[in-house]
Formats: sequence, C-alpha cells, structure tokens
Amino acid sequence: MWKTGMLLLLWVLLASGELQQETESRRLPPPGKLDFGYVPAGVYETLAHYEPGPIGILFHMVHTYLYAVQPNAFPQDLLVKLAKDSFGAIQTEYQKPENIVLTLQAIYYEIGFLVCAAVGLLFAVLMPIVGLFFCMCRCCDNCGGEMHQRQRKNADCRRGLLGTLLFSTSLVITIGVLCAYAANQNLSSQVKNIRRLVNSNMRDLHTFANDTPMQIDYLISQYTTAKNKVIYDLDNIGPLLGGRIHDQLDKEVHPALDSVLNMAGAMRETKEALENVSVSLEVLQEGTGKLSFNLSLVRIGINRTLNDPGCHDEESDATSAQLCRNIRKSLSQLQISANFTRLPNVKTQLDRMTDVLKTDLTAVVQRGFSSLNDTPHMVTEQTRSVVESVQSLVDGIGNNISSFSKAFPVQSSLSNFTIFISHAHAKIEDYYPEIDQMDFYRWIGCIALCCMVVLVLAFNYLGLLCGTLGYDKHASPTTRGCISNTGGTMLMAGVGFSFIFSWVLMGVVTIIFLAGGNIEKLVCEPFHTKELFKVVDTPYLVNPEWKNFIPGYMYNDSELELTSESLYSTCKENKGIYSAMRLDKVFNISAFLNTTVFTKDVVAQLDSLKIDLRGIILLEAEGKQNLLDFSKAGLSEINYADYLEEVNKGVTVVDLLSFARELEAQTDLMPRGPLQTALKGHISTLRQIHTQQIIHMEQAMSALNHSMRFLERTASDLPNNVLAVLDAVESAQYLISQNATHLIKQETNKYTATLVGYFHQYLEWVKSSLAMEVAPCKPFSNMVDTAEIIACSFLIDSMNTFWMGLGCSTLFLLPSVILAVKLAKYYRRMDTEDVYDDIETIPMKTMEIGNNGYHSERSQGIPNPMMTSIPTYDTMNRFPRASAPPRHIDW
Repeated sequence: MWKTGMLLLLWVLLASGELQQETESRRLPPPGKLDFGYVPAGVYETLAHYEPGPIGILFHMVHTYLYAVQPNAFPQDLLVKLAKDSFGAIQTEYQKPENIVLTLQAIYYEIGFLVCAAVGLLFAVLMPIVGLFFCMCRCCDNCGGEMHQRQRKNADCRRGLLGTLLFSTSLVITIGVLCAYAANQNLSSQVKNIRRLVNSNMRDLHTFANDTPMQIDYLISQYTTAKNKVIYDLDNIGPLLGGRIHDQLDKEVHPALDSVLNMAGAMRETKEALENVSVSLEVLQEGTGKLSFNLSLVRIGINRTLNDPGCHDEESDATSAQLCRNIRKSLSQLQISANFTRLPNVKTQLDRMTDVLKTDLTAVVQRGFSSLNDTPHMVTEQTRSVVESVQSLVDGIGNNISSFSKAFPVQSSLSNFTIFISHAHAKIEDYYPEIDQMDFYRWIGCIALCCMVVLVLAFNYLGLLCGTLGYDKHASPTTRGCISNTGGTMLMAGVGFSFIFSWVLMGVVTIIFLAGGNIEKLVCEPFHTKELFKVVDTPYLVNPEWKNFIPGYMYNDSELELTSESLYSTCKENKGIYSAMRLDKVFNISAFLNTTVFTKDVVAQLDSLKIDLRGIILLEAEGKQNLLDFSKAGLSEINYADYLEEVNKGVTVVDLLSFARELEAQTDLMPRGPLQTALKGHISTLRQIHTQQIIHMEQAMSALNHSMRFLERTASDLPNNVLAVLDAVESAQYLISQNATHLIKQETNKYTATLVGYFHQYLEWVKSSLAMEVAPCKPFSNMVDTAEIIACSFLIDSMNTFWMGLGCSTLFLLPSVILAVKLAKYYRRMDTEDVYDDIETIPMKTMEIGNNGYHSERSQGIPNPMMTSIPTYDTMNRFPRASAPPRHIDW
C-alpha cells in the first residue's frame, strides 16, 4: 500500500505541474519578466540534528578509541562482495579461493576488534579460574593466607604506597563507573525524546500532504498571470507589433523624408537669397549713380580750390605749390570702381521660386510622416480578427489545464496518504510501552552491572578508610585494633567480589563492544561520510537485473539515474519530490496536456497575420513635382562670375577715408588761409559721403556677395541633388509597398515568440517550482536522519560509552585485587609475628615471650607446653619461617 500510495501521489504531483513544450526556433530579446509570486509553503518543524552536550566528550573519546582499534578504511568492496555472495555458498564452498580471500579480508578488517575480544574473553575465562586457585591457595595458608606478617623496616612506606596505589586505582574504577552510569542515564533520557522526534516527523508528513494540493492549485492559478500578459500584448498589438514595424521602417524612411525637408528648407533659403540679391542689386545700382555724381562734384570743387593763386606762387610759397600739384594728381582716384548697372536682375528666378513655394512641401512631408506613424493603427485594424481568435485559444489552454488537473483525484490520493501516515503513526504509538519497558529492563541491567563494580569500590573505600583510621603504628601485627582489622577484611571482601563479578562484567563488555563498535564503524560512521550510500547504490547489488534498485523497484526502469544518495541529498536540501524522484524522466505529461499543440495553434494564427502597408504614402505627387520645379527654377542661368567680379572690386577706386586722411595731412602743411580752409571743407564732404553712402553700399555688396555664393553652391548640383532625394523617397516607398513583407514577417515572428515566451516562462517557473518548492521532501530525509540519530547518537554512542566506562573499571579490578591483597596484610590482625632478642645485650625472656621466636598469646597467662620442651637456641631449626634476628645496627 505504501508503494502504491507513494507512486500515485508522485504521479499526481507531476501531472498537475509538468507543462512541457517544444521550443520554437526563434531568437529574440527576452520578454518582460513575469512575476508569479512565491509558492505557499508550510514550515517543517523537525530539526534532525543532535547535540549531545557535555557527554559528547565521552562520545568523542569512544570514537577515538574505535579509530585506534579499527583504523582501516570502510570496506566497501568487501561488503559488496559479501552481499552479492550467498552465505550458504560461502559455508559450503569455503575452500574456494575467492571465499578464502573474502574471509581473510574480513579478518584483516576486524583484526582490531578480534584482538580486543580475545583479550576480553581471556580475561573472562581466566579470572574465575585464577580466583578459584587463589582461594584454594589461601586456604592452604599460602598466597598470603597465613596469618603471619614479617616485620620490615620499610613496612610503613610499603603500606602507604600500596594504599595510595589502591586509592588511585579505585578512583579510576570510579570514573569508569560514572561514565557508564552517565551513558546509561543518557540513553534512558534520550529514549524519552524518541516520541517527540517521531511525532514531529509525522506532523511534517501531514504538513507535506496538506500543503501539496494548495501548492498545486497555486501553480495552476498562476497560468492566469501568463494569460493576462498575453492578452494585454494582444490588445496592444498595434503599439507593440506595429511599433516594431514602424521602428524598422523608420530607419529607411526617416532619412529620405529628412532629405526632402532639407530640400524644402533649401527652397526657402534660395528664395530669401534671390530676394536679397534683388534688393541689394537695386540698392547698389541706385547708390552707384548718386555716388558717381557726388564724387564728380567733389573733384570739381577741389579743382576750383586748387586754382587759388596761392597754389601757383612758387617763388613765394614753393611748398604749397608742390602740395597743390600732388593733390591735383590724386583727384583722378575719386571715382567709383564697381559698375552694378550692367548686372542683370534675378526677377525671373525669383518669380519661379515664388511659384515653387506656393506648395508647402513641409506640410506634404509631414503628411508622409503621419502616414508612417499611423502604422500601429493600421496593424490594429488589420489584425483584429486574428487577435480575437488567439485570445480564444489562450482561454482554451487555461481551461484545458484546469480540466486536466481536475481529472486526477489529487485530494483523495493525498487523503489516502494521510490515512496511511496516521495508521503508521498509530502502530508506532503501540510500541512505545514496549520500548519503555525494554528500556527499563535495560536500565536495570546496566545499573546492576554498575552496582557490581560499586560494591567492590565500596569495600575498597571502606577498607582504606577503616584501615587508615584504625591503624596504630605502635601496635604489633597481633595486637592491631578491630577497626584496622575490619578494613583489611573489607579489602579481602572486595577481592572476593572482584573475582566473582569481573568475568561477568568483562563478558558483557566484550559482547557490547563487538556489537556497538562494529555498528559504529560499519553503519554510523559510513552514513555520515555517505560511503554507506555507495554500498547501497552499487549496481546490480539487490537484483542482478537492476542497475539501480530504487527506479527498478518503483518504476521498473533500473537505467534511470536515481540512487539513494541522490534521493537523500536532494531531500536534505529541501527540494521538491519531483526532482528528488526524477519524475521528469518517468512521466511524459506533455502527451496528456497537448500544450505543444495549443502553442502551435497560437503560432499558426499569428503567422497568418496579413498586414498591408501600401496605404502609406511618403511623398505625394505634388511634393515630387515641387522638387522638380525647384530644380528648374533657373538658378544655373545666373552669371555668378559677373556678380562676384563686381562685388570683389569695391565701391570706389580708393578708400575715401584714407584719401581724406592723406588730403588732410597735405592740407595741414599749407599756411593758414582761404586755401587751407577750402580744402578742409572738401575733406569733410568726403567723409560725409563715406558715412552716408559708402557704408550702406558696402553692406549691400556684402549681402549680395553672401547671397550669390549661396545661390552658386545651391545651383552647382541642384538637379542631381533633387533626383537623389526623389530616388531615396522612391526607394523607401518601394520598401513599404513591395518589400515590407519580409520585414513584417520577421517582426511578426518576434512578436509571436514574445507571446510564446510568456508561456515558456510559465512552464519554466512550473518546472522550477516543482523541482524546488512544490512538495519539498525534507520530511523524508528527516526520517532517515531521525533513524540515524536514534540508532547511532542515542543508542550506539551511549552503549559504546557504557562499555568503555564499564570495561575500563573491569580492567582496573585486576590491579585492585593485587593491591588489596597486599594491603590487607597491613590492616588485618595476625596470629603470629616476628619477635627477636639481642643475644649479646638483651637476656632472653623465655617465660614472657617464648623461646620459639614467635609471640604467643599463651605466654601471657595461658600454659604453653612447647616452652619446656624446645630449647631456646633451636629456634631457627624448629621454625624455619621465623626471621633471623636483625643486627643491632639495623634497629
């Protein structure tokens, strides 16, 4: 049921979102970016991450120890070979070379664990045997069982050293027990968190199932965004398509019409130039007559003045006479230079230009521009029927998408998936009491194991405490106090319990070590490095016919590149289940939706657009005739050389101001008198003539010169220029009327591709949303991570820490036994002790102490028959274990 429900859910997701479409072979600038908003998404609450806290230090120590025990790399190839071979074949055909090699590889990988397990088993086997023999040995008064202690000079030092070492060993054992207890408690506390993790994972699955229909509906509803944009562009086909066509035509048309406008401006300037020529010529002709008359009057007047007797009396005034002669000679320069009366007028050309300008060529050109600018309106009117049909097709695509999505039982499928989740959750809930009960039993068992060690520690600490507090250095071994004797007895009790419990502890530690250590090295650690996925994803591992078992099992297509690692990694990144399960390679929803067919219909309708631009008239016949009339205005008939020749001559032969200044300089050299006064008057007249006539004539000549040169430039190649303008206009008109079909087709294709691009944007957004946002499969990777946290972080790390602490304590029970046995001799009350007499200086007290070298309780009032039968000097022979008397110098 789980597989069927999952497949149905995934198929529904893809069916609702996969809108594939063949890409048309069109290249255009990207259309306006559509904003489809954000897919509504739920929040998954599971945080599949575990922080162990302070106990993490112990976990790290265990991992370090396991790495020291097993530093080999993950045996991927070995596991794959073992998985591919049947265990039965290995057992029955173990002598095959390949099976022997596999066995040796497994032993080599497990050598660290095997050595440690061998040490543990050896400890567990030998410890009770050694304890048994040790007990029997002590019962025979050997192995420290004899209640006699030899006196040594360093006894206090030995006792202190043994006590310190035993205390240190007990501290190490205590630390180990505390670590084991902490691990045990951590596991129990973490077991309580299992329910919280499972519940949060189940809630996330419900969120996944509940949010998916809403997300699918949102994807479908956003088709309206693309449709509205397409309809908007269709409603504005005139500005959009017509505007593009206009812009492309304008590149050719605008320069042509600009040249006509330039020619219209040249017409106006030509007429103005002709008018200036006509006015200037009239002014110059009239001014030339007046100037000639006035200059002749000045010459006559000066000649009369020079007839003065003062100009002829060389004897009395030779200077004046000479000056008069010079002035008379220069009078010939006072005459006009340019003769404008011989120049013909330009009335004919001016009349022709007046007729040409009666036609407003600028207005004609503006009508051409207006006709071109009316292209968007023409496109709108000519494409109205096609636009309406395309709008109907667009609405039909939306209706088909909506009806297709409703054809699948999305809600019912997800409801079944939700029921499955709830059923699975209920089953898991049923196991919680059993899990709690099993954890309780486990906790009791671990506490019992810890209590075994704690019992030994209790005897050790109590023995040390009683022995240390009850020890009296002045008391002899046979007279030690009760407290000291109790301490020694407790130490021996601890030794006994160590032998009783240690083999059990070590056996349990070995079993947990082999299980927990191998799981950590073969499962938990490879999971974090993803090497475990490589084993699972090994081709043809699960089924010899399946390259990849997940697509082979779910889709019956093992060639599909879908592995457990890729599935886990994709879901870990919270991407959609569509991309995680590679559903795009499995389901071809385009065949069901037929969006390509709809798109082709839209393209076909738009390709059927017929736009006729022959109604655009750039330059009417009136404007063309006006240009031809301008070229025939007779500007080339004007004799520009004669005009420019007269203009370049100047108004007079000599500059009147210069002549007046020279005349005035000569006059100043004459003596004062009527002659000088008369000449001064003539000089003033010359200056007045220059101011009133020459300046105005020079201005008129400058205007005439400028106008004639402009007319000369205009007329130089006017017919050819007019023909060039007309040719440019004709070319642009021909482009619009005859060759615009290709341009219209090109721009129509671009416009069509823009509309189709909106559908592409929607489809790409749907694909991206399906891959990244719709039905994000984070809950499924969280389930795997939760299982890893429960198995590895909660269980394996805690149990590994438990065996590490308990094993350390168990190992240190061995030195604890040795130290406790040796130290008990110094605390327990002995039956006999070493007593020595100094033969040379101290008389023997055979009646008080006894003559056998031992202290005897019977000598203090209890009859001792041995005292009368054994000679005092035979002590060493009778009791060979008695120590020889030390030298006096050693005391």
